Amino acid sequence: MARKKKTPRESFVSMTEMVLPNDTNTLNNLMGGRLMHWMDIVSAIAGQKHCGCVVVTASVDNISFRSPIPLGSVVTLRAKATRAFSSSVEIRIDVEAENIPEGKKVSSNSAYFTFVAVDKTGNPIEIPEVAPETEDEIELYNGALRRRQLRLILSGRMKPEEAKELKSIFDIK
Repeated sequence: MARKKKTPRESFVSMTEMVLPNDTNTLNNLMGGRLMHWMDIVSAIAGQKHCGCVVVTASVDNISFRSPIPLGSVVTLRAKATRAFSSSVEIRIDVEAENIPEGKKVSSNSAYFTFVAVDKTGNPIEIPEVAPETEDEIELYNGALRRRQLRLILSGRMKPEEAKELKSIFDIK
């Protein structure tokens, strides 16, 4: 039986937070851990919307901080599913910081989080496939298999020689 399909649009979530004094470090910039917490929340909600059930964080890809986010900034986090495997879903998160009084916006971060859909007893369950609609969504969908293989290699769950998608980009025989 074919798995149901959902578009990335169906999982889209936007979350907005203001950087308050309790969120900052000694330089009055948003603490990285607080931003990662917000990223985990917004991506988990997107994962639940795609899967229709509880999801648990399985992995977080590299999070690089491009620029500091100062006190008083408005932070918008946008997340949506890029690809689903049998019980896991990859979520892309984009973070934008805005200084409203100055009219300045900056793209601060982007990352991929992976979640596993689970039933009420915590066992993985099958989830809908992702059906990309736009060129950008198709590009993210196509790259997801390579990102997944890299995650599996780094976690020791796949041998490098088994990563066919990664081999193809490096033209390794």
